[in-house]
Amino acid sequence: MDHAIYLHALTALFVVIDPIGAALIFNSLSADGDKKYRYVMATKTIMISGLTLVLFGNYGEALFSHLGISINSLRISGGLLLFFTAFQMITSDMGISTKGELRDISVFPMSIPMIAGPGTLTLALLLFSKTDESSGVIAVAAAIISTLLLTFVLMIASKHLKKVIGRTGDEILKRFLGVILAALAIQFIYDGITNLIA
Repeated sequence: MDHAIYLHALTALFVVIDPIGAALIFNSLSADGDKKYRYVMATKTIMISGLTLVLFGNYGEALFSHLGISINSLRISGGLLLFFTAFQMITSDMGISTKGELRDISVFPMSIPMIAGPGTLTLALLLFSKTDESSGVIAVAAAIISTLLLTFVLMIASKHLKKVIGRTGDEILKRFLGVILAALAIQFIYDGITNLIA
């Protein structure tokens, strides 16, 4: 496994997925549920998100190639999409739902669009497309699994996490991660334009 690729992918995925923010939203959506309900919802969320990211990351490029879309064009559009996501993270208010009746929150909104949303899918595709070697593919897949496992643990412990970090701490973290994500988005756009011109 390529550790440099793993660390790069892990950092990027952590920023985009935002495990702490996802856990806090999960806590809000599942606050009325018992321990079993929260565990089942967290497990389903991570499994659906993981399968979606790995499958789209590995086979999305072939799909776009079949449609005649260049990977560099995807880098530019993906970078713009990530920048828009970052802009929203920095400037918008948090939209955490209030308590409600128990329902299956694993597919929507936790998996899509919360964890495996457009920004994360684009990032997964770009990360897998940057490496042709099996060690690089394994590294990106390991980074996805690591980030999702961390998200799962934080979801399970989200009641305690909410008490520790609080709303103000989450707001600060959200803005900070948004700035990092914006820089990552600009790098994707730069890479795409450079490769198109070259």
